[in-house]
Amino acid sequence: MSITKAKAAVLVAGSWGTALASVLAGNDLDTVLWSRSKDHADELNASRMNAKYLPGVLLPEGLRATSSIEEAVGGAHAVVFVAPSSAMREVARLAAPYITNETLIIHATKGFEIENDTLKRMSTVIAEELNRNEEEIVVLSGPSHAEEVVSKCPTTVVTACRITEAAERAQDLFISPYFRVYTNPDAIGVEVSGALKNIIALGAGLSDGLKFGDNAKAALLTRGLAEIARMGTAMGANPLTFAGLAGVGDLVVTCTSTHSRNWRAGSLLAQGKALDEVLQTMGMVVEGIRTTKAAHTLAAQYNVEMPITEQLYHVLFENKSPKLAVEALMGRGRTNEIEEIAKTTKENWLL
Repeated sequence: MSITKAKAAVLVAGSWGTALASVLAGNDLDTVLWSRSKDHADELNASRMNAKYLPGVLLPEGLRATSSIEEAVGGAHAVVFVAPSSAMREVARLAAPYITNETLIIHATKGFEIENDTLKRMSTVIAEELNRNEEEIVVLSGPSHAEEVVSKCPTTVVTACRITEAAERAQDLFISPYFRVYTNPDAIGVEVSGALKNIIALGAGLSDGLKFGDNAKAALLTRGLAEIARMGTAMGANPLTFAGLAGVGDLVVTCTSTHSRNWRAGSLLAQGKALDEVLQTMGMVVEGIRTTKAAHTLAAQYNVEMPITEQLYHVLFENKSPKLAVEALMGRGRTNEIEEIAKTTKENWLL
């Protein structure tokens, strides 16, 4: 007697979506990867490769692609949203008619919605479009390059949700011998960490491109993590989350690897290329650029000090010289690191 496999839909067929779909298919789920383009979907099925985003990588036989949102989502036990932040609301709206209240909803997008100045987290956007409780949405995040995941390099991530059962269901779907998954109840902290670390990765690319050295980069990561923690705790996150995989783990991998789109974009900016030219050269979404704009506004709304983000905002959107931005950061008033950290976390957990 045949046993029906659990079905998972992954939206959309970019590099990260394809990598996550590969994990699910490798775990023997009936996995459908949705692409907006019929030609792209047909190419994926014919070649078993995503040549545009992950060239040279053969995808699992159990993975199939479609350009029909109904075919992808209909009957799925779990739907994984991996659309760019700018397209998330539209993709969720397209999927909504085919999703039931029993469907497990997961998202793995690292950014904020900046359209119409909403500055909403992706879980909020998805919940609104699906008419679901935001606390039901699972966030998947952590130090993970798509290129390494599809090559089955050891990778560890987090599934975060206030509802433990939902986080554990997502954990069960993804965990494998090379893809280890932890759970975390702090969805806000995991989500904010994933978004804001892209800003620091842009700065790391700039720093490396300008050959500022390892000392500068170490300082950038450390002080960048302090900014992320300040903003995250102001938004209601648990400060301990920032010391975990979704916080420092994701920050390190994104700021130190040429796989990182945000690092590469920062490096191109250091070469004197204009922002439009950088985006054209990249040919893919660079979430950190949009997130810098969002975080600059959020910092003012929450009255949170984010000096690295502020200077990157000036570089990206006001044509400030990166070297002048560094001078502004180095010339800031004196402060006490430990007192600042304790104040940031709202509790003396490091003292």
